[in-house]
Amino acid sequence: MRSRHFAGYLFASPWVLTFLIFWLFPLLYSLCLGFTDYRLLKPTYNWVGFSNFAALFSDRAFLESLKNTFIFVIGTIPFTTAIALFLALLIEKKFPGRTLFRSGFFMPSITAMVVIALIFTNLYSRGGYIYLMAEMLGLSPPENGFLLSSKTALFSVMAMDIWMSVGYYMLLFLAGLKSIPGELYEAAEVAGAGTLRKFFSITLPLLKPVTLFIIVINTIKSFQVFVEIFVMTKGKYGSSTAVYFIYETGLNRFEFGHASAAAYILFLIIAVFSIVQFGLLRQRGIR
Repeated sequence: MRSRHFAGYLFASPWVLTFLIFWLFPLLYSLCLGFTDYRLLKPTYNWVGFSNFAALFSDRAFLESLKNTFIFVIGTIPFTTAIALFLALLIEKKFPGRTLFRSGFFMPSITAMVVIALIFTNLYSRGGYIYLMAEMLGLSPPENGFLLSSKTALFSVMAMDIWMSVGYYMLLFLAGLKSIPGELYEAAEVAGAGTLRKFFSITLPLLKPVTLFIIVINTIKSFQVFVEIFVMTKGKYGSSTAVYFIYETGLNRFEFGHASAAAYILFLIIAVFSIVQFGLLRQRGIR
């Protein structure tokens, strides 16, 4: 029996060591740094308690980045969820070329974010396709492009993120639609229910577990938005987000204590949102 336990611990040890060294230790060490004035180029550092945390709430750059992060979360999740559900309903039905459409919608989700960000940077630039389309439609795009204007930079990144994400969540909705028994729709048709009635009485209620799961993981992902901002705007023109602020503070200004405090504030915000959302799951009897 002991040899079996030892063999189990031995096989699990690579994962346990990886978790301890590359996950738990950095997590705890970063928390400790948040209570110090540690800078990479300083030979010593001092314990400052909650000073870093308090300073962040009077730091206009941090508050601005936090506000932009909330705008990003609130402004993308409803559209991403609604469009993904709409596409799933469209391609769930059998029609010629259905597999091609599924692949086409899903393709952006598996393409490297850097590649897509670079493509959209060109599309949004002055003379880019989107810029020219806006002019053709009689709109007045920013003089130097969508990403070089404080009025459109953040919203342009948000639009790209929605376009890239809908394919992945569409597949999750498709999986949810496949799990709904067809007999329910047949019974509803016999009772004289129309398409909208079946959608709101059968489809939408039975998709609640999938919908809430999508909202949870999309919320966490949106709070951590970074690559798009780094590649497309460098946090300029009012587009800096919380993770970009952490990167800029820690890896450009080398203020690791300040950056660690900001990271833990963001961690707590994500944790609160996740707890609330999982609470909603439990209230609805969803496991």
